[in-house]
Amino acid sequence: MSGVFEGLTAIVTGGASGIGASTATALLAAGARVAVLDRATEGAPEGAVLVTADVTDRASVQQAVDAAAEALGGIDIVVNNAGISAVGTVEQNDDEQWARVLDVNVVGMARVSAAALPWLRRSEHAAIVNLCSIAALNGLPDRALYSASKGAVLALTFAMATDHVAEGVRVNAVSPGTVATPFVERMLQGFDDPVAERAALDARQATGRMVSPDEVAQAILYLASPLSASTTGTALEVDGGVTHLRVRR
Repeated sequence: MSGVFEGLTAIVTGGASGIGASTATALLAAGARVAVLDRATEGAPEGAVLVTADVTDRASVQQAVDAAAEALGGIDIVVNNAGISAVGTVEQNDDEQWARVLDVNVVGMARVSAAALPWLRRSEHAAIVNLCSIAALNGLPDRALYSASKGAVLALTFAMATDHVAEGVRVNAVSPGTVATPFVERMLQGFDDPVAERAALDARQATGRMVSPDEVAQAILYLASPLSASTTGTALEVDGGVTHLRVRR
């Protein structure tokens, strides 16, 4: 997508690692000016504007988005990537965990989007891409809380797309399968046998391996780019076929 993003500006939440860092790197390579918003910005790609932000704090979000817009000269694209994981059934996740995950994964997206909308309305190419998950539509074991949060993200994406289409703001989501990121690596360490669990995650997808962060980033770039100007209110699955394919081993 070289040159597709020339003259455009983007903010990426959670952009200092994993999918977020890959997305910020890809946007920069495609010509965009990029701001990374994260609680800790170490690991963000060189060339990005670095802004410290906590998506659970509305004042922090507002300040960070405005600072990014000032540094970039506006905002054309928002990538709502910041999120946290949770493992367990409804019996195993307590109220504090439920509140924390929903606050980050769902309300955090709403806070960032609300802060960015006044800037997006000024853009001739305004796009929001929310990071969803196949967990929104697939019953994954021991992911009750995480799945609930991503189901909410999917519904939020459709609602936002409806609310803002007349303002020229497109809103879409990307739903990855299991991605080989530090996020997943931290989750694996909670299992008795991380190696076996990693192998199971690879095998779950029809391609036989976890998705790479760069593959997800390219899907995000498509939905954020002028190439998808007629696409809004959709979720693009980047899942190694796990949602729809039933291959025989």
